[in-house]
Amino acid sequence: MRANRFAQVFSFLVMCFIKSLTLIFYRFEVKWLSDKKIKQLDNVKLVVLLNHTSLYEALFVRLAPFSFLWRIARNMMVPVADVTTKRPLVGMFFHALVPGVVPISRKRDASWNNFLEQINEDSIVAILPEGRMRRHDGFDKHGKPMSVRAGVADIIEQIKTGDILFVYSGGLHHVQVPGQRFPKLFKKIKTHMEIVSVDDYKDALYHPEVRNRKVAFVRDIQSRLDELTPYCENQPYNKDK
Repeated sequence: MRANRFAQVFSFLVMCFIKSLTLIFYRFEVKWLSDKKIKQLDNVKLVVLLNHTSLYEALFVRLAPFSFLWRIARNMMVPVADVTTKRPLVGMFFHALVPGVVPISRKRDASWNNFLEQINEDSIVAILPEGRMRRHDGFDKHGKPMSVRAGVADIIEQIKTGDILFVYSGGLHHVQVPGQRFPKLFKKIKTHMEIVSVDDYKDALYHPEVRNRKVAFVRDIQSRLDELTPYCENQPYNKDK
């Protein structure tokens, strides 16, 4: 799936605008967990953002160089819940930000299979693997612990080569809690980042059975969510820790 040139230019300008705003209003504290760093994104085929806390995670475009923004404006695919894309302003924003937004249901149905079938060798896929937002108490809106869902394993199985960029968010509730209308400005955002080769990742978790491989992928990413996201004292769910 590839955006046309007009959509690419428009998306790139939107991301540059957001990047400029974050330079003014927010400060990022970034720690790299791999030898490869932000200037080595040429082979990234999958972006995994862990600890989904806010729709304002679009602020993370601040961390990407302009060359990478230009590429993702053309080639990025993002599965987004159809209930989100149908919200008038939010849906319009997501489609402007990333032309490759693909609406999916919250079930493993034809919409998900359609998304997987659109992934090709040029695609850069981005996913928030928990599939729902962490609320102020640290749980999802149903009061259940945050967990990684199987969709990310389907994507990893689909991607044959390149790199995975893991972005471990410290949380954005101090910027905007779900349901809060306007974001707070002049906040520090904590993140850890890591680039891992797809080949190395698959080799480390290899199993001849597809189902067992996917289970291993999910377990590994769950452990990354639990252990590698930075601690941020400003998150309400960390107040009692």
